[in-house]
Amino acid sequence: MEIIFTPNALMALLTLTFLEIILGIDNIVFLSIVSGKLDEKDQPKARRIGLLLAMLFRIILLFGISWVLGLQDVIYHVNLSFFEAHFTGQSLIIFGGGLFLLYKSVTEIHKLEGEEESTQGKASSSLGQAVLQIALLNIVFSFDSILTAIGMVSMKEPSQGGFGYEGAMEIMILSVVISIVIMMIFAGPVSKFVNEHPTIQILGLSFLILIGVMLLAEGSHLAHFRFGNDVEVNSIPKGYLYFSIFFSLFVEFLNMKMKKNRKTVKLHNNKIIDNKLKDTDITN
Repeated sequence: MEIIFTPNALMALLTLTFLEIILGIDNIVFLSIVSGKLDEKDQPKARRIGLLLAMLFRIILLFGISWVLGLQDVIYHVNLSFFEAHFTGQSLIIFGGGLFLLYKSVTEIHKLEGEEESTQGKASSSLGQAVLQIALLNIVFSFDSILTAIGMVSMKEPSQGGFGYEGAMEIMILSVVISIVIMMIFAGPVSKFVNEHPTIQILGLSFLILIGVMLLAEGSHLAHFRFGNDVEVNSIPKGYLYFSIFFSLFVEFLNMKMKKNRKTVKLHNNKIIDNKLKDTDITN
């Protein structure tokens, strides 16, 4: 515990907690959209279960760091004349998560456009189905979050400039718990706001498509996808993605503010028109 209260450890805890919250934005957006399809009384329960599952998966993965890092070992190698790949457990999980996120986002956009109306109520009324979808995606988000945490917090001994294994574990677990508690506090208002504004919901689904593409690129990069001799797939920097998300939200908030302040057009000659109509009726 003495290591945690050192200035370096507190700074690492603060930075990692902030990053966990940023990385959890896509989780909250997905939670908002999935829980918004449930009955109103079940929505808070789905959000709590989803965030608790996120915290549980992250903590379990932290205690299985050696297993997580072992997923980087190559399990299948493809070598064709035009394509080469080295599949790892980590790349397959992230790639599969990207595909699932793309499928779910596009399906929800079609539902918002009025398609599949006959199946929308049936598919969205089950709390169990919503929790299952949240759990599947939380596994992918948890891998991304934990790999970020492992990369930030050094497990070297304090004499070598690190926090030691136990100190690093405590910092990472604390950051996960604090970030999930903060997300639980704001998940309700965010979900209500998203579900009450269709344009925000469309933006949220568009962000999930972007994140799905990012996961596909990252999974391909981890598997070292190579086309021909020179073309290799690279991951998309998260900074570009989150900048586009925040910029789009900023523009939409400005648009909403302008609509809110815009005065409705009122016809000044309504009374004249009404009187003319009355005179016409009397004449007739």
